[in-house]
Amino acid sequence: MTGAIFGTRIIAAPMAGGTSTPQFVQAVAESGGLGFLAAGYKTVEAMQAEMRELRSAGARFGMNVFVPDRAQLNPSAPAVRELEDYRQSLEPDARRYGVSLPGLRLDDDDLWQDKVDALLEDPVEFVSFTFGLPERDEVRALKRAGSAVLATVTNTAEALLAVERGADLLAVQHASAGGHSGAFLPPAGGAASPGTLTTAELLASVRAAVGVPLVAAGGIMDSAGLDAVLAAGASAAQLGTAFVRSDESGARQLHKDALASPRFTETRLTRAFTGRQARALANSFVLDHGDAPEGYPAIHHLTAPIRAAAAAAGDPERLNLWAGTGWRQASEGPVAAIMAGLLAGSALA
Repeated sequence: MTGAIFGTRIIAAPMAGGTSTPQFVQAVAESGGLGFLAAGYKTVEAMQAEMRELRSAGARFGMNVFVPDRAQLNPSAPAVRELEDYRQSLEPDARRYGVSLPGLRLDDDDLWQDKVDALLEDPVEFVSFTFGLPERDEVRALKRAGSAVLATVTNTAEALLAVERGADLLAVQHASAGGHSGAFLPPAGGAASPGTLTTAELLASVRAAVGVPLVAAGGIMDSAGLDAVLAAGASAAQLGTAFVRSDESGARQLHKDALASPRFTETRLTRAFTGRQARALANSFVLDHGDAPEGYPAIHHLTAPIRAAAAAAGDPERLNLWAGTGWRQASEGPVAAIMAGLLAGSALA
């Protein structure tokens, strides 16, 4: 198996929450890339409907699935108390918009088994996973069904475990990536932190440890970034923030506008919105809740009414504005133009 499996050097990252719509993924495919639908936060029926839509359009695509963290779904008593305390800290935000906060929800595994079963019954070309790894028997079953399995990793230890589980391909995600981190293990002791390495350097370190094709993700916004990771041994580059402002992106206009606004001057890794580390523009909510505990998806459900109300009010200060560190380079316009710009200056793509 080589990088030629993708048929392209550019992959559009799966962006859950409405950004990676079928229209967006189709536009990526028609422009010479490969897009991934995002099953996260969707019902099985909605996931299947999006698959049917892309198949009817004749577009190649992959499907990304969230792996549930069983520890987060069965937290300790001290962890529950931390979540309750965080819920109380959100009351002023809720009052700001006149919404009520829900009680703690600790049982949401994002319909994991149902989604895996659906992908076994109706296989797609590529299935990618983030937040963890499926079990070996699940990986074997997906491969028998005809899917190539791609695991998201953030360090060498995760990469080795993913290959041991049977993953065909790895998406190596650098800490500069926008949105949620796919990390599920701490960095290996004594190893350099991914935060001290460039995306290309992290990719190279993983490449030295495993023999499967790699996809580089994190902070890639232009042809220079693309060529850097390809030269480091990536079979392809996965971009998310670079496409958020595109015409076909399903991101809220408020989010698209924020990426171009001089109001925001930095991104930060934060647990404030979902209880899982994610990189976002540093708005007031991020700054006000820097002490948010770990607790995904419980905190995601707690903040959902606040985020929805902020969006309805046109207020970017309480909205999760996911963005990678290169967000200032994100441009508006059709996906085709963004893809052409990435390829125009590339010597390797």
